[in-house]
Amino acid sequence: MQEILFQNATLFTGETFLTGATVHVANGRIQEVADDIVPNDQATVVDLNGDYLIPGLIDLQLYGGSNLFLNEEPTPDTVRHIYESHASNGTTTLLPTIHSTSLEIMLQATAAVQVVRTEKPLGVPGIHIEGPYFNPIKRGAHSPAFVRTPAEGELETLFSTNADAIRILTLAPEIFSPEQLEVIRTRKHANTLLSLGHSNATYEQAMTAFSTDCPLATHLYNAMRGFESREPGIVGAVFDHATVRSSIIADGYHCDPVAIRVAYRLLGPDRLFLISDALFANPPRPEFTLGQFVVHHESDPNGPGRYVNNEGKLAGSAITLIDCVRVCVERVGLSLTDALRMATTTPAKILGLSDQIGHVAPGYVANLVRLDQALHVRQVWRA
Repeated sequence: MQEILFQNATLFTGETFLTGATVHVANGRIQEVADDIVPNDQATVVDLNGDYLIPGLIDLQLYGGSNLFLNEEPTPDTVRHIYESHASNGTTTLLPTIHSTSLEIMLQATAAVQVVRTEKPLGVPGIHIEGPYFNPIKRGAHSPAFVRTPAEGELETLFSTNADAIRILTLAPEIFSPEQLEVIRTRKHANTLLSLGHSNATYEQAMTAFSTDCPLATHLYNAMRGFESREPGIVGAVFDHATVRSSIIADGYHCDPVAIRVAYRLLGPDRLFLISDALFANPPRPEFTLGQFVVHHESDPNGPGRYVNNEGKLAGSAITLIDCVRVCVERVGLSLTDALRMATTTPAKILGLSDQIGHVAPGYVANLVRLDQALHVRQVWRA
C-alpha cells in the first residue's frame, strides 16, 4: 500500500486554511489531517515548505486539450488527451464539453466520454453538451449551421444510449414546445442537470426555468439576455432567484472584474462557480477550423490571450482553471478561500460528488495540488 506524508503545508481543506498541516495519504485516499504526524518506514515524505496544498480543481466546461478538440475528434483518446492536458495544471476532475453540432457527433462524443468515465469515474464523470438547442439571437460563436430546435425524435435518440454520461445539458428553454420539454424531463437521466444558456429568455421565463427544470445557468453575462431596468432578463433572474447556481468565466476577457465582483457579492461562493471555457490550453493551439467554426488565438502581453472566431466574436478561452482562481484573487479582489471554493467544493456539490472530491479530509480521494505563493502549480497528485 503506497503511503505519502505531506508535511509543512499551507492546507486548504475545502472550507478553510490550516498552517503547518500534515496530510497522510494511503492507497489513494486521505487517511488523516493533523498538525503533525510521525512518518512510518513505508511512507514517502513530501516537505511542502509552506506551499499551498489544495484539493484538485474541478472544471465543468472545457472543449479541448493542448491540440485535440472533442468536436473534431470525438474519441476516447481525445477525451484522455483533454484530461491529461488540464490535469497537469491542477484540474483533476472535468467535464469534456461539446459545442453545437450534429446529433451524430453528439452521440459519438457522449460514447467516447462514457468509455473514459469507466476508467476515471472521478476524473471524467461525464460530458457537458453545450447546445445546439439555443436561441439563434444568442448563439454567440456557435455555428449557425447547427443551432436549432430539436428535430422530430432527436431528443429521444439523444437520451437513448449513454444518457447517464450526460452530466450537464446547456439549452435555451424558450425555444422548446411544452411537449419537447416534457420529453426532456421524462427521458433524461437523473444524472443530467439542465443549464440555461445562450438564451434570450425574459426574466419571467428564466425564473420559471430555474424553479422547475434548470438548477444551473451557463457562463453568467455571456450569451444571455442582460439586466435592464424594465426587463431584468436572465442576469436579473440569476441574481433574484434563491437557489440557482451559475458558472462564470474569469479569464480577464469574458467578464470585467467588477461584473465578477458584483455577481460574487450577490450569489456568494456556494452559488457562483468558475469554469475555464477553454478551447485549447497548455499551450493554446494558434488556429482551428471545423466546418464553419473558425477561431484563432489572439495573444496578449498582459494575459493568456483569447480565442475569437471569423466573425470577430469571443469564442472561448486559452486557460486552465487555476488561471481563473488567480484572476479572482489578483484582479477581482476575492479571498483565496472563496476563489478556491468556487473551483473545488461548489462544482463537487453540483456533480453530487462532494463526499469524495473537493475537500482534503479523511476518506476523500487524494487529488491534491501544490501551489507556490504566486498560485502557480508546482506538483499534482491524482489518487
